[in-house]
Amino acid sequence: MSSDEERAEPGQAVYETGLFAKLRRFEAALDAKLGIESDAITRKLPEDKRPVRWHEQLSMFFLWASGTMGTSCFATGFLGWEFGLSLRQSIIIVIFGSLLGAAPTGFAATFGAPTGIRQISVSRYAFGWWPNKLIAALNTIVQLGWAAVACITGGLALTAVADGHLSLVVGIVILAIVATLISFVGLKAILVYECYAWIIFFIIFMIFFGETGKYADNTTKTELKGADFSGTVLSLLAIIYGSSTSWQTMASDYYVHYPVDIDRWKVFFMTTFGIAIPTSIGMIAGCVVASGMNNRPDWKSAYEDDGLGFLIQSMLHPRGFAKFILTMLVLSGINTNVISIYSAAISCQQFSRPFAKVPRFIWIVLCLAVILGLALGGRGNLSVYLQNFLSLLGYWCTQYFVILFSEHVIFRKCDFANYDLEAWNDPSRLPLGIAAGISFGLGIVAWVMGMVETWYVGPLGKLIGAYGGDVANEFTLVVTAVAFVPLRYLELKFVGR
Repeated sequence: MSSDEERAEPGQAVYETGLFAKLRRFEAALDAKLGIESDAITRKLPEDKRPVRWHEQLSMFFLWASGTMGTSCFATGFLGWEFGLSLRQSIIIVIFGSLLGAAPTGFAATFGAPTGIRQISVSRYAFGWWPNKLIAALNTIVQLGWAAVACITGGLALTAVADGHLSLVVGIVILAIVATLISFVGLKAILVYECYAWIIFFIIFMIFFGETGKYADNTTKTELKGADFSGTVLSLLAIIYGSSTSWQTMASDYYVHYPVDIDRWKVFFMTTFGIAIPTSIGMIAGCVVASGMNNRPDWKSAYEDDGLGFLIQSMLHPRGFAKFILTMLVLSGINTNVISIYSAAISCQQFSRPFAKVPRFIWIVLCLAVILGLALGGRGNLSVYLQNFLSLLGYWCTQYFVILFSEHVIFRKCDFANYDLEAWNDPSRLPLGIAAGISFGLGIVAWVMGMVETWYVGPLGKLIGAYGGDVANEFTLVVTAVAFVPLRYLELKFVGR
């Protein structure tokens, strides 16, 4: 396949007639005028890339800082207190879990510049054409779920700003629509916006620490003992890990424009710490405030009766300043949504060739509808939503990492010269995906056995303490790795690709 053919495949020339052809031409016209990125999923060729200056490379850190450091991670920080852990224990789990989850995302990000291919298309080289469709679908669900969480937490802040006169439903709708408009413009607008948005939230969380730190309860010990304590730690660790590792299935989407020779260690570390550090800051702020509720019953009442937004309004002074902070926090929901909606839309396009015919802006509108449905449906049970959703993210993302890592390190010798990059959209030249499909299926069985959710506890999870201990990630990592490596050897031997 020539470069010209490859470039045209998802583009306008293939779809010359019909409704989608007209929509693609309309999108291309907007791209010419506004730069909305009408060819988002097309491989970015080395000769089309320009050098990225050092200050532009800082977006490798700040992009993730803006997307992660917000009300969603702040709310997640409350879970340690709700699980009955001490402040010190919660903070240690947050830091370790964030780093552990961010590292696979940093690894996935290193594929963007050398290949010029989006993350879902990159994984075709490990999963094959057909099994990778499941990955595209799961990634879409992940991003839409994250966006829904951000809408709920941002909507709670907006409701508190209006002293309850603005319903949570309206707040959710406003956040989702604003983020959708930014995502519509494309990658250039996202990188510019996210490069600076983090500053606001870093300042806000420093204010949180300053105003609430004196009430933090670092003396109350956990009442959990033995297996109950171990199980609770494992379950919280699974949630924190899941919140950071879930970004890996979209990571390379934001690096395809970088030169192929960019230092991949730089990409890895800036991405890993760009997720882990801001996530830890936001979650630790949540840990501190949650522990403070032991010393401030009025905070606890505000949180349990009226929600997160009214708690923030209660803990900050003066009241006018608290409202200003809440208004700024609303933007954090937009930050997360911008990234999630953009990647969800191009993930839909990469699901299949017919789906690639649908312009990106149509997928963005459809994603908006799904986000609104999820956010409105889950708005009354944020804590339960976070516990279940974030854990589930980690399970299958662990499998994704194992298969992608094994393929790259063991079978392609960490060398991108061993990738036929022109075959990214050609099923006949990609792996069949037999090894990945079987090992992924076995891995699902493994994490179902080890998972601990509010609605289901697996047989292995039940063995740890009275409340269960989530060992789904650990078990699925072992099972997926043990299955994939020998199966991939056999696939290469008998199939040849």
